[in-house]
Amino acid sequence: MKLMRPFLWAAVLVAGFLAITSAGHWRLAQILPKLSSGGRLWEAPVSAASEYSSDEQNNIEIYKAAREATVNITSRVYRQDWFFQLYPEEGTGSGFIVNADGTILTNNHVVRGSSQLTVKLSDMKSYKAKVLGTDSRNDLALIRIDAGRKLPTVRLGDSDALVVGQKVLAIGNPFGLEGTLTTGIVSSLNRKLQTEEERLEGMIQTDAAINPGNSGGPLFNMAGDVVGVTNMKITFGEGLGFAIPVELVKNFLDHRDAFAYSADNPNNPYRYLEPPSRTQQKPVDGK
Repeated sequence: MKLMRPFLWAAVLVAGFLAITSAGHWRLAQILPKLSSGGRLWEAPVSAASEYSSDEQNNIEIYKAAREATVNITSRVYRQDWFFQLYPEEGTGSGFIVNADGTILTNNHVVRGSSQLTVKLSDMKSYKAKVLGTDSRNDLALIRIDAGRKLPTVRLGDSDALVVGQKVLAIGNPFGLEGTLTTGIVSSLNRKLQTEEERLEGMIQTDAAINPGNSGGPLFNMAGDVVGVTNMKITFGEGLGFAIPVELVKNFLDHRDAFAYSADNPNNPYRYLEPPSRTQQKPVDGK
């Protein structure tokens, strides 16, 4: 009998455990229906998540088409401290590919004074860049990388056709956040702005968010064409961004030899007495 006692106690414990757990399960089943009798506390979407409005779809398509042609630019400049010691300082900006050979348009202030330029593409691959030409009067610069392959490009639109209220999109790298898309409208046209370096005229004003790092990036119309080059914002106000009209970019590209950059004389890149106007070139010899 003494030998059977451990087995009897084990059987009693197992029976007690089963009785308690089954009772708990029964009580939980009684409680849950009461808690859920009021229905769900959240609502499911009416339409599928894959459905977009026509405006959203257009934004998505423009971004997909232009993202790969928008680049991140890092500029390294050497400064001198109070003890006349040189130290490196890096700045970031944006740009966009205008030719499949790796020619990129950006702002002159993004590359000004740089001892080293690095371009990062959308695939996160980086390349050294060289300056081909600069137009300090309109804050434009042309640089080039050798990626060893043909690169995607953007289309240049018509900034003269812009009207106030027209929707625009900007793609850039604000604060180093690559491939950021912002949207807005054309708030005004032909603005004049005075910067530390130059007086800019004919500027496009927009409320699309523009922040440090956006400089040199493309501003698109809803057809996906570049209509401006994002340039600056007024820091003490919101929704006050500005872009260089693409007609000035076309003039710069069409007369790029006149703006050719010389490392021997970087402060005066012009081969003409004056930068050429949109309709006329002026050679040094006057012919």
